[in-house]
Amino acid sequence: MLELSHTTKTHDESRQGEALELVPTGKSDGRKLYIESYGCQMNFSDSEIVASILIDKGFETTKDYKEADVVFINTCSIRENAEQRVRKRLKEFEAAKSKNPGMIVGVLGCMAERLKAKFLEEEKLVDVVVGPDAYRDLPNLIDKVDDGNKAVNVLLSREETYADISPVRLNTNGVSAFISIMRGCDNMCSFCVVPFTRGRERSRDADSIVKEAKELFNAGYKEVTLLGQNVDSYKYTSPVAESELPKPTINFAHLLALVAEVSPELRIRFSTSHPKDITDEVLHTMARYDNICKYIHLPVQSGNSRVLDLMNRTYDREWYMERVDAIRRIIPECGISTDVITGFCTETEEEHKETLSMMEYVKYDFAYMFAYSERPGTLAAKRYADDIPEEIKKRRLTEVVDLQRAHSLYRVEKFVGKVHRVLIEGLSKRSDQDFCGRNDQNTMVVFPVDARYKVGDYVNVIGESCTSATLIGRIVD
Repeated sequence: MLELSHTTKTHDESRQGEALELVPTGKSDGRKLYIESYGCQMNFSDSEIVASILIDKGFETTKDYKEADVVFINTCSIRENAEQRVRKRLKEFEAAKSKNPGMIVGVLGCMAERLKAKFLEEEKLVDVVVGPDAYRDLPNLIDKVDDGNKAVNVLLSREETYADISPVRLNTNGVSAFISIMRGCDNMCSFCVVPFTRGRERSRDADSIVKEAKELFNAGYKEVTLLGQNVDSYKYTSPVAESELPKPTINFAHLLALVAEVSPELRIRFSTSHPKDITDEVLHTMARYDNICKYIHLPVQSGNSRVLDLMNRTYDREWYMERVDAIRRIIPECGISTDVITGFCTETEEEHKETLSMMEYVKYDFAYMFAYSERPGTLAAKRYADDIPEEIKKRRLTEVVDLQRAHSLYRVEKFVGKVHRVLIEGLSKRSDQDFCGRNDQNTMVVFPVDARYKVGDYVNVIGESCTSATLIGRIVD
């Protein structure tokens, strides 16, 4: 599960929970398009596909929704508060539409897929509702609205990967970019809406992924993040003619190697891994290539086997711990982050303590943590009572957060006194006198600006002090 909209975190993620605004681009004589994106990295990536489709039809983009002819909000449905933020934002668009009655307002993504045409009834302001697999149809849907109709397309696909569309890089630092390698999810975690909002899992053509990585590197990008709901289950076999011999299947370990070989100067990250699928082959591939970052996001959700079974995570406590042991053995310096849910249905106090003990065992670098929030339509909502009182959920969440804060500090303190290769991503949010970037383990590093270097350069930084989320240092030769 890719997730950026958690309410509680101990890792500074620059795009976490923020709207994505487009920078002006495209044809100057076109209608103006504005997109905001909420939620996971996949939504941000999808917005870049939407922009590419509409720019090809003559649209130009704007960063001011008040001057836009078409306003889209790309939505997250993973938690109730994520949906409430979308509804609140739509109300803010209402004033702009009252001054420009011709403005088209559309909802894209997971929330659109979950609510479908019902959204048009609930939000009278909305003209278009489009699911994640229907973005190619946007020009036709906009035409329907121009003709005075509301428009909906939420059909899910077993084939669509948008592999032939070159995303328009939006609001970018020109250094880091996302590459979507697959869509959908076949894991039916009982708490999760993703299989219902993004459809079945399908992997993108490996050649198109490598081609996109090469194009990004040639355009000056130094880092790509390979995206999938479960990247470890990536599997692609090229179609063959009847007269040809079968072609080998490319798994995620093979794909990682192919992308890493684009250039040793192109840094590779990926998200998200699933504990049931991450293999030693992937770990050995990571260890073999210096430009594959030594960092894995490995959601645990709970440290108790019974709760994991109720969640339908398809692994138990011992399996997860064995995978952590394999990571530590094969990639000793690897950073590990996670997701934790507190107060899942019927969770006892002893089971909650097993989550805390799992955290003590791994000592995660950082984590995304939240109290269980029942989502309509999920297996958990249909099968189990949401029976843990909110005050207990919140108390357990506080215990998880406090423990993770200590572990995050423990991990960052280990970086002090060591030299790290850091890709300069931009200026620090707090001071234009400091650069910022991340080390191999995905920890944010802040260091004074040096006139010899610029955004996009690799530098060696020695850690001198830290907080629980940030390493503070200086460039060394």
